[in-house]
This record gives sequence, structure tokens and C-alpha cells, in this order.
Amino acid sequence: MSIFVIAEIGINHNGSVETAKRLIDVAKDCGADAVKFQKRTIDLVYGEEFLARPRESPWGATQRAQKEALELSRDDYSELDGHCRERGIEWFASAWDMESYEFLRSFDPSYNKVASAMITRVELLEAMAADGRHTFISTGMGTPSDVDRAVRIFRAAGCPFELMHCVSDYPMADEDANLMAIPALRAEYGCDVGYSGHEVGMGPSRDAAALGITSLERHITLDREMYGSDQAASLDPQGFRALVAAAREIHNATARA
Repeated sequence: MSIFVIAEIGINHNGSVETAKRLIDVAKDCGADAVKFQKRTIDLVYGEEFLARPRESPWGATQRAQKEALELSRDDYSELDGHCRERGIEWFASAWDMESYEFLRSFDPSYNKVASAMITRVELLEAMAADGRHTFISTGMGTPSDVDRAVRIFRAAGCPFELMHCVSDYPMADEDANLMAIPALRAEYGCDVGYSGHEVGMGPSRDAAALGITSLERHITLDREMYGSDQAASLDPQGFRALVAAAREIHNATARA
């Protein structure tokens, strides 16, 4: 079975549906299997003190102005859902709170995603596990006990899942990739393991493909010079196309019968 490639759009659309559509097109044209977004209910995820702090952005001078501008509406998601259907590519999103999770469920995606920052949110994990959709669980901000608990929750519910090794630095230095965690997680939990990369280039992602990952997630952008905290850890269309081809070639060359 080939690697399941996820093009992480995240918040790199900068609140623009048209930019999001262009990124969906890039993902499809480069050979990705799915695109992924991020969904937050701002007043549930962040406190008032944080939201009032200064932050210069194209939309204003506070954290709230920036955070709210990056959130897409139900109409926006409906439009993107239709675009993905037209292009023949799956989409899903990582929910950062229960309200966002219920919002995403209404679109009936094929997959769920536990963002690494959410691996400690037991209520959210239990809801996803009860839902029964194949779930990608990022480990980047979790302790070993957090990962243990997540695996127990999903196994108890009989929900299909795979862990995704990641290092939650944006961008991540190649020497910090700790890729041997991939076979270690696979041996520890006896499950499929993917890789969610935040490096600037492609080296660790290619190396991860040789370690038998079942999924590969990378942030994509139209231009790394665009506004946004995730742009530096993203691949432009040319880079993403090259990575998808290389990862599939390496995976096929190293896969065991």
C-alpha cells in the first residue's frame, strides 16, 4: 500500500476561500490524497487576555483580529467541500475544540485528526474515537503517557487510527527530526505510524518514507513569502510535487512484500 499523502493547508489560506481553492488544486495536481485544514472556535481556544494582546497583521493590531481573520465560515467550508468533490480529493481538518469538532462532523469527512496540541484533551479524543472515523494522531506535543492514553482510548472504542510522529517546531531543524521514533512507536504500539514534517526542505520527509511510514503530512503554500506563521515550514507547489514523487518512489523501493 502506498503512502497516504496529506497536504496541510492549515491556516495558509489567510482567510481567503480563493487562496484555499488554489491550494486544493496544488495538492490534487501534485498527487496528494487529501488536504487538511484547522478549525478553531476562537473564544473557546484562547483567553480574553491573550486575544487582547498586540499583534500586527493585515487585519488589525490584536491577536483577536488576526485569529478571527484566519477562520473560515460555514459557507466558506461548504464552498471548499464542493470544490474538493469536483477535484476528486478528500478534505478534513484538525478540530481544536468540541464546537469545532461538531462543526466538522456536519460535513461527514472520511478522516479525523488529533493535532499534537490536542492530544491531552480527553473529551475530544473520546468523541473522535466514538465517531469511528480513521484518525491521524500527532504526537509532537504529547508525553509518552499522553500517547499511551490516546492509544487506549481509540483501541477501547475500536476506532481505526495511526500515530504521526512530528516535532512541533516551525520550522524544524533537520537534526531535530528524531526519525527513529517512527520504528520505536510502531514497535511500542503495534500500529501504523506516519510522519508530519515541519522542516524547511524535504530531507527528513524523504528519510521517513524509507522507514515505512503509512502517511506523510506537509504544510503547503503558494509562496513561502506570504504572511503567516506556518509559511516558513511549508513547501511551495514545485517542492511539494517533488516530495510526493520522491516519497512514493522511496516507499515503493523499500516496501517489503
